[in-house]
Amino acid sequence: MCLSLSYTKSGLTASMYSGLLLLSMWALAGTASLWDSESCPERLVGAEGRRTCPRSCKSDRDCGGKRQCLCDSECGLSCVVPGRTCPWPLSLNENSRARLLSPTPSFSALLEVLCTPGFTLADGSDATVRRCQGDRQWSGDKPICTGGSEFFSLCHVFLLFSCRADIVGRQENFCQFNQTWLYPHPNCKEMLCQPPEEVEQGYVVAVQKTEYEVGFDIHYLCKKNFLLDGPQKITCLSNGSWSAAPPHCRARCIIPAERSRVVIGGVKRWPFDVTDGLVPHGENVTFFCKHPQKQCSFTAAQTCFDGKLETPLCYLEPTWLQYKLFPHRLVSEIEVCEPGDVE
Repeated sequence: MCLSLSYTKSGLTASMYSGLLLLSMWALAGTASLWDSESCPERLVGAEGRRTCPRSCKSDRDCGGKRQCLCDSECGLSCVVPGRTCPWPLSLNENSRARLLSPTPSFSALLEVLCTPGFTLADGSDATVRRCQGDRQWSGDKPICTGGSEFFSLCHVFLLFSCRADIVGRQENFCQFNQTWLYPHPNCKEMLCQPPEEVEQGYVVAVQKTEYEVGFDIHYLCKKNFLLDGPQKITCLSNGSWSAAPPHCRARCIIPAERSRVVIGGVKRWPFDVTDGLVPHGENVTFFCKHPQKQCSFTAAQTCFDGKLETPLCYLEPTWLQYKLFPHRLVSEIEVCEPGDVE
């Protein structure tokens, strides 16, 4: 466990703690006055820096209107308006913080001012309690917390920095006893993506830059007769890389058959009836092969890949005479073999 301790030159006595406890209990109870008429101290005009004191009194009869005869700390019994409030919240520096100990900042309310660790008040303490007076001001001088060498800690404050991208500098830092950081704070490096690769037979649709910001999109297009194989869009990521590898522009394939029908997209067609006699990348083409012992045909499929489409080993291209003289005997036109006839 990491503990932080602070001490003062004089320290707090048991009676002081008892007094603070009494003040806190009174504030939380919401009592209108700290002392009654019998225990209220004598009027000490000008004491503790008081500028003015309300009119003195012995009972409410001595006060007119909404005023009551209440104990107003060093001013003694005075005619005050209980509903009057003191400034709240207070404007403090980063070395201190204020905490209201009463439900509202009205007359007789208590306010606690605490110094942040490593700072103390002029008297060496790290806390003070102020009271809302009849003149609408908090009692005592404005507390100022200043740094001092009398603060010590049994452990360092440890900070760990992280970035969405690369971090420049040390990732961890430590607060030293002299309240300075051991290392300079790091910075988060802005990650940029390098220009993506060019695509053969394609285009990169983007503004030409030497580096691209995170979130920037690049689009790809292929030239005519080429099919995009891969993502059409890639995005620059926070780690300086692209969301995907560049795509490829794949070429169409020539159908390697002239005198035999083939099946494309589930339709039996003559190659010369297909536009340009070409099929796109990734298209399946089914060829007809003759059974070696029987007068029937079976099929074998091949796939176009980037301009390459091979015929199956079983396929035999008909001769010109077969095509012209006996078109009905072409392998693609004869009866299809029974499923059991083909191994």
